[in-house]
Amino acid sequence: MAPTKKILIGCTGSVATIKLPELCEKLRDHCLEFRVVVTERAKHFLKESELPPGTQILSDTVEWAAWQDRGDPVLHIDLAKWADLFLIAPLDANTLGKIASGICDNILTCVARAWDVKKPLLFCPAMNTRMWDHPITAPQVF
Repeated sequence: MAPTKKILIGCTGSVATIKLPELCEKLRDHCLEFRVVVTERAKHFLKESELPPGTQILSDTVEWAAWQDRGDPVLHIDLAKWADLFLIAPLDANTLGKIASGICDNILTCVARAWDVKKPLLFCPAMNTRMWDHPITAPQVF
């Protein structure tokens, strides 16, 4: 049997985060291993009780609790090493701007900054059409 692909799902502060339970179910149906990293704003739209049992949700709180001293694991680095693919779904305008600017001020943007560019990083923009059509967005995507 082929090894299971490991997918890291990133969720940002978009109402589209309400679709996360459905995405997790589909991945589980295909026997894919996954973990979820969320921004603090994504938590507003997330109902953990709707996720498949055992779904691992990782946030800034988890990352900061894991590190106490030199030599301790650094969660965003470990996640970037662990995953075969990073899927940011949904990707809101705020986080798109941060990633495009090199800002890494939360677990999700830190994973993106530490991501091995030889591995796939997929993102699903989710923002108001006016935001998507704004001239500043196109250079952030390319």
